[in-house]
Amino acid sequence: MIQQVEFSLPAFSRGYHLVTQEIFQRIGSLPDTGILHLFIKHTSAGLTINENADSSVRVDFESVFNRIIPENEPYLIHTLEGPDDMPAHIKSTLVGASVTIPISAGKLNLGTWQGIYLCEFRNNGGKRMLVATVWS
Repeated sequence: MIQQVEFSLPAFSRGYHLVTQEIFQRIGSLPDTGILHLFIKHTSAGLTINENADSSVRVDFESVFNRIIPENEPYLIHTLEGPDDMPAHIKSTLVGASVTIPISAGKLNLGTWQGIYLCEFRNNGGKRMLVATVWS
C-alpha cells in the first residue's frame, strides 16, 4: 500500500533546522514496516539526516557550507534573486532534495543520534513544501 501527503513547513531562518517532530506530526500513523520517502519541492533548500544531540553541529554545517560555497563571487552569473540565491542552489544540489528512512515497529528507524534536517540556504526562503510517501 502507498500513502502520500503533501504539506508545508513554516518559514525558517537560514540554517539547519531539526524538523523530525514536525514531520511526525504531518505524516500521522506509520505502518508496522515500510519506507518513508521525504521530498522537498524547492531548489534552494534541502533535506538530510544527521546528528540531533549537539546544536553546535548546525553551526558547523553553516560555517563549512559558507566556506565551500561563498556568496558574492564574481564568477556567479545567476544573481537576479540576490547574492544568496545561486549559492543556495549549489548547496541544495550537494545536500539533496530527499531522504529515505526505513519504518520498523511502526516508527522511523533512525539511529540514536539521528534527526531529519531542513537545510534552509536562503536568507528568506519562506514556507517549504514537502511530499511524504509511505510504502508498506
